[in-house]
Amino acid sequence: MRATTTRRTVGLVAAGVIGLGGIAVAGPALAGAGMFAATRSAPAAPGPGSGYGHHGNGYGHGMGAGMGTGMGTGMGAGYGMGSGMGAGACPGAGVTAPQGTLTDRQKSTLAAMAQEEKLAHDLYLAFAGRYPLPVFDHIAAAEAHHLATVRALLARYGTDDPTAGRAAGTFSDPAVQATYDRLLARGSAGRAAALTVGQEVERTDIADLRRALTGLTAPDVTQAYQHLLRASERHLAAFTAWAGR
Repeated sequence: MRATTTRRTVGLVAAGVIGLGGIAVAGPALAGAGMFAATRSAPAAPGPGSGYGHHGNGYGHGMGAGMGTGMGTGMGAGYGMGSGMGAGACPGAGVTAPQGTLTDRQKSTLAAMAQEEKLAHDLYLAFAGRYPLPVFDHIAAAEAHHLATVRALLARYGTDDPTAGRAAGTFSDPAVQATYDRLLARGSAGRAAALTVGQEVERTDIADLRRALTGLTAPDVTQAYQHLLRASERHLAAFTAWAGR
């Protein structure tokens, strides 16, 4: 299962400058601090009945249709940790709200979101190759869907995609690369360290998304950020649950 999921999610790309755990560096930035703080440049435990429909009903308590009962049955025990704990599968569906208007700053924030999803994806993918914990594979797959959503919005608003052309684990900006390498090194110290890094990434993502929603009026981007926020909350809960095992 890990090999299949990993192959499916390899190759997502990003660039920029990222800070985590109180470290802030330059790049296309979200407003305020967090994962994308400092200098700026222009551009689950799943609940019942929620889900994109690509995760299936075995990721914890169940997600409705998804990939069907076959995957739910096969993955529920190891991935879901029992009823309702799950591994952070994502709520919501594709963006269906109409297009609105974004300021230049909001476009930069949207570009930064792509970088944030890329960083999370690449870290979790790397950890999935080191530790026999399905939570990393499945949340990496979720981050792949998130990045696809953000990329579609970037195209819709005519904003450059800063994640284009970068392989997994590689970043064009030395500061981004240093941040990724630092977090990867921390998470490579052991299972517990990797889960801690996952929690930190998701906490920062949550804070950044909440800031990004402030003053936002575009219905489609608002809908996407709300989906991403709920997903990050589920990812955080999943990493926390696994850390407590």
